[in-house]
Amino acid sequence: MKISNQWLGQWVDHGLAVDALGHRLTMAGLELDAVTAVAPAFTGVVVAHVTAVEPHPDADKLRVCQVDDGSGEPVQVVCGAPNVHVGMRAPFARVGAVLPGDFKIKKAKLRGVPSFGMLCSARELGLSEAHEGLMSLPDEPAAGTDIRVLLGLDDQVLEVDLTPNRADCLSMAGVAREVATLTGRPLKVLEVPAVPAACEDVFPVRLEAAADCPRYAGRVIRGVNPAAPTPLWMQERLRRAGVRSLGPLVDVTNYVMLELGQPMHAFDLAVLDGAIVVRRARDGETLILLDGQPLTLGGDDLVIADEGKLLALAGIMGGEASGVTDDTRDVFLESAHFVPTAVAGRARHHGLHTESSHRFERGVDPALPLRALERATQLLCEIAGGTPGPATVAEEASQVPVRAPITLRPARVSRLLGLALPPERMREILVALGCEVSGAGEAWQVTVPSFRFDLAIEEDLVEEIARVHGYDDLPSELPLVRPGITWLDEARVDPRRLRSRLCDLGYLEAITFSFVDEALEARFSPDTRPLKLANPLSSELAVMRTTLWPGLVKAARHNLNRQQTRVRLFETGLRFVPEGDALKQEKVVSGLICGALLPAQWGQAERPVDFFDLKGDVESLLALAGLDRRVSWRAARHPALHPGQSAELVLDGESLGWVGALNPALEAELDLEMPVFLFELSLDKVCRGRLPRFREQSRFPAIRRDLALLVDATLPAARVVEIIEGAGHEALKGVNLFDVYTGQGVPEGRKSLALGLILQDLSSTLTDEKVDEMIHGIVTKLQEEVGATLRA
Repeated sequence: MKISNQWLGQWVDHGLAVDALGHRLTMAGLELDAVTAVAPAFTGVVVAHVTAVEPHPDADKLRVCQVDDGSGEPVQVVCGAPNVHVGMRAPFARVGAVLPGDFKIKKAKLRGVPSFGMLCSARELGLSEAHEGLMSLPDEPAAGTDIRVLLGLDDQVLEVDLTPNRADCLSMAGVAREVATLTGRPLKVLEVPAVPAACEDVFPVRLEAAADCPRYAGRVIRGVNPAAPTPLWMQERLRRAGVRSLGPLVDVTNYVMLELGQPMHAFDLAVLDGAIVVRRARDGETLILLDGQPLTLGGDDLVIADEGKLLALAGIMGGEASGVTDDTRDVFLESAHFVPTAVAGRARHHGLHTESSHRFERGVDPALPLRALERATQLLCEIAGGTPGPATVAEEASQVPVRAPITLRPARVSRLLGLALPPERMREILVALGCEVSGAGEAWQVTVPSFRFDLAIEEDLVEEIARVHGYDDLPSELPLVRPGITWLDEARVDPRRLRSRLCDLGYLEAITFSFVDEALEARFSPDTRPLKLANPLSSELAVMRTTLWPGLVKAARHNLNRQQTRVRLFETGLRFVPEGDALKQEKVVSGLICGALLPAQWGQAERPVDFFDLKGDVESLLALAGLDRRVSWRAARHPALHPGQSAELVLDGESLGWVGALNPALEAELDLEMPVFLFELSLDKVCRGRLPRFREQSRFPAIRRDLALLVDATLPAARVVEIIEGAGHEALKGVNLFDVYTGQGVPEGRKSLALGLILQDLSSTLTDEKVDEMIHGIVTKLQEEVGATLRA
C-alpha cells in the first residue's frame, strides 16, 4: 500500500515527521518498506501559457513558441514537442532552472534560433515515463505558478507492507483511521452526502448467488463525457498510489477504491441486456477480460452477467465487451460486497492478480458499497457531467455478515500483557478502533466494526490494545520460572540423535515442500490417492506428499545437474496418507544416496554406492535404538524401487519402512545420470527402543563352533540367523556370518553359509557333549524349517 503523506494529512493532522510516522506504523504491525519522494529535486520550473507557435525556419520538426511565464514579458522558446499549440499550459524551465540529474537550463540557439528556456514533458521532470509530448496542465493555474507548489511535489510516499489480516488498511481512509488511533489525533471523516436522483432510470439486479454476493449496489448515470480531463489533483493522487490515469470513467472508480477501500466497476449501459445477474459460472463458459485475455470458467467462478452474456469475473476484472470506451455515454456503476471465500484463489487460478481481487480476497467492509457508490457518483458528475438515477441496492439480508459481540475481561488483558493498564485506557483504545463497548466490571461486551475481519476472539482484542498502546511501552520482565523435573523415556531415542548419526555418515539435511507435483507423486505411490490442495501455489505443488522421496529425488537431480557427483541427503518430516475420510500424518525419516561411496582419495579405489552401502547406513540408525538385530529385512516389491533391489523392513510384525534402489524406469524418466538408492522409515518406530538391562559377565570360558550349511540360494542369511537365535539355548551368545560361497563343490541352486556360534554358560564350563547336543538341535531345526544341511 502506497500512502501519500500529503493526502494522509488531509484526513488526519498526525504532526509527525515521515520517518517517525513510518516507525510508528511499523511498531503497530504495518511494516514500512520504503519512503520515496514523489518527484526528484528540480528548481525554476513554472506554469507557462503558450501564446504563439510558428514553424522553425530551418527545421521541420521544431516550433518557435512565445510563452507567458508570468514575468510580464513574452519568452521565446524553441520546442520539438508534437502536441504544443496556442493556448496550451505546460511546465516551463526558465533559464537558470535545474532539472533532475543536475541538468542546468541555459540560453541556447537551436538551428540558429535563440531559445530562452525549455518546455517540459513529464519524463523530463521525473514524474512519469511519458515523453510523447509536453505535460499538459489545466487552464486554472496562473502563468508563473511554481510547478512544485501547483502539484504538491514536496511530498513523500510511504510504502507499507500489510499482512493479509489488515485489509482494512488497503485504503487512505483505513490508514488515516489507524494513524489517528495511534497518535490520538482527531480523524477528519469524509462526508459523503447522498446524490439526489436527476432521472428515474434504474437497471435491475438479480442475486442468484446471494451467499457469495449478499449486497450489490448500482446506479445508472446518463450523458457522461468520457473525454473530459481527469483533474490534475486526482491524476497526481493516482500516480502516487501507483495507478495510471485512464480517463475519468475509470479514474473515478480507481480513486474511490484507493480512498475508501471499495473496488468498483463501470459498465457501458448501452451493451447491457435485461438485468445484472450475479451467479456462478457454468462449466465451459468463456469470458474475454479487459486486458484481452480469454478465460474458460467453471462452477467455482463467481461472475457478473446479464440476460445474454458474461460481463465480468466478479471481484477480479471486468470483461472487454462491457467495458467503458471513448464512445460511452451512459454508464452503470457497480459497488458490491463479495465474500472473501468466493474470490479467494480464483484470480491465482486464472493467473491474475488485480487491485480488486487483492482486496476482496482479504475482506472488504460489507457496509461500504452504498457509501462508495455515492462518492463515485459525486466525483463522476463533477468531472464528466451526467444525469444520475437513483441508487439501487439488491440485498439478501440473511447473508450479510453480522459481527457477534466478543467478551473481554480487563483483568485478563493486564495479566496477558504484564501491565496494569487502566480500564479507561483500554476502553479508549477500543473506541478509537471503531469498536462499540458495553458493560462494566469484570466482563465487557465488545462489538467490532464491520471492516475488521481479523477480530474474532478475546485474544485479538488484547493484541489490539497492546499494539495501540505500543509494544515498546510494554514492560520487559523475565517470567517467574517454577523448575520441575521433566520425565524422559529412557527407552526412546531422541530424533536429534538420528539426525546427528546421519550427518556423521556424511549426509546433509534437506527441507523440501510438503506439496508436490501430482504426476510425480503418482509415480512414487501409484496405489495412494493424495490429498489435493484447493488453491495450490502452482501445478507443481498441487497435492500433499505421501512420501518424502519425490522432494529428495528432485533435490538430488538439482545437485547432479550442477556437477555434484556425490550426493547424500536426508529429511525428517510428515507424510500425509488419506485413510477414508481422515488424513494420517506420519513422521518419517527418509534418505538418498548416489554417486561415489567416498570422496576421491589415495587410500581406496573409487567405486559407486550400492544397495549394501545404504543397508549399512540404515542398520547404523537402527542400532541407536537396539533394533538392528530385531528388524527383519524381507525382499518385497515397491512401485518406486528396483524389483530386484528393494526390501521391506519389518519390526514385530509391522512394517517399519523401505530400502532400495530407485526403479530404473523412473530413473530414466527423471533424467538421473546414475543409480539412486533410497530409504524411508517410520520415525516413531525407529525411535522406539528398549531399556538397556544389566547382564552378568560369565566367569567361564566361551566356546566357538563353526557351521558350514548348504541352503537354498534364494534364502536370506538373516532367516538362518533368526532360526538359530530362536532355538532357545541360553548359552548361545552370538551368531556371526563370516562367509557366503557358491561355485565348485556346491550344488546348483544352493549356497554355502559359514557361521560362527559363540557359546558360554553362566554357571559352569560347557562340555563337548553338551555343546554337541546344542549344535545337533540347531542343525535339526534348520533342516526342518528351511531344508539346511551340513556341508561335507
